[in-house]
Amino acid sequence: MALLEVRDLHTSFFTDAGEVKAVNGVSFNLDRNKVLGIVGESGSGKSVTAYSIMQILASTGKIVSGSIKLDGQELVGAGEKVMKTVRGNKVSIIFQDPMTSLNPTYTIGHQLMEAIVLHTDRDKKQAYDRAVEMLRLVNINEPEKRMKQYPFEFSGGMRQRIMIAMALACEPDILIADEPTTALDVTIQAQILELMKSLQKELGMAIIMITHDLGVVAQLCDEVIVMYAGSICEQGTADEIFYNPCHEYTKGLMRSIPTADTAGTKLQPISGTPIDLLNMPAGCPFAPRCDAAMKICLSQRCQRMEINDDHAAACWMNVKKGVEDGTIIAEEVTSNA
Repeated sequence: MALLEVRDLHTSFFTDAGEVKAVNGVSFNLDRNKVLGIVGESGSGKSVTAYSIMQILASTGKIVSGSIKLDGQELVGAGEKVMKTVRGNKVSIIFQDPMTSLNPTYTIGHQLMEAIVLHTDRDKKQAYDRAVEMLRLVNINEPEKRMKQYPFEFSGGMRQRIMIAMALACEPDILIADEPTTALDVTIQAQILELMKSLQKELGMAIIMITHDLGVVAQLCDEVIVMYAGSICEQGTADEIFYNPCHEYTKGLMRSIPTADTAGTKLQPISGTPIDLLNMPAGCPFAPRCDAAMKICLSQRCQRMEINDDHAAACWMNVKKGVEDGTIIAEEVTSNA
């Protein structure tokens, strides 16, 4: 049984302008000791998916339907009392900007100890020892001295290490990392990723890495979900996604990555802007930005299609290819559409 099972998750924000369907039918599994990457542009639904799992949505947000099972326990509709035992203990999250996540008026030690006392049965002395241990684990030198310091006394990379220490202090089964390296320079980013990789192996936890940086995914992730307009457009192992992308949006993301082969040439950005979630089209949401879009793409959404045992995508181009090489019968496409 998978550690985390998400099935047909729909999360919306109800605004004065109407219902914003931020997550629209997302399904995936996360196994123990695995790293799952969720990638896509800003506004694709990555973070809202994570916040739905944690149930820390804004007041206008609501899980409309679907199922989220953690180790077999249903979380949707479970109530705040149950979620308080889940957050921190079983699932922890690292937010994008550590400076806004840490309280500037309290010492690092106070905030670490508060999280440990709140989520475990340790007393203050034990919490202090655990906090020092966690700071040492994330490679912060002189942890006893650092416990007395405030967030502004640390660099961005050090603050992010503290956030990782805080998230791992209660030994969660799942760590959700929401753009954990966005605000860091490249050198520090590499250090944080290496730290997360080593801690994942050492502690045996599962990680959900939310990012728009495919380079981060290549370094860390076993499986990848590509999201666009609140839906999963492609899903598979990291090797399949990188070496055999089968959705036009994923291909566009790949073309926009600088590589040794593209040195000296202009990158090819994806044209247009992300879809308005208040006015979703009848067809594929990526069709207005897709150079390969066909007539059916504008009027009919393509269903998820299995490329192989480790790869699936929802793109009409795969159906077209299947019809052309004879693996899909044209009449079947017409009847299904």
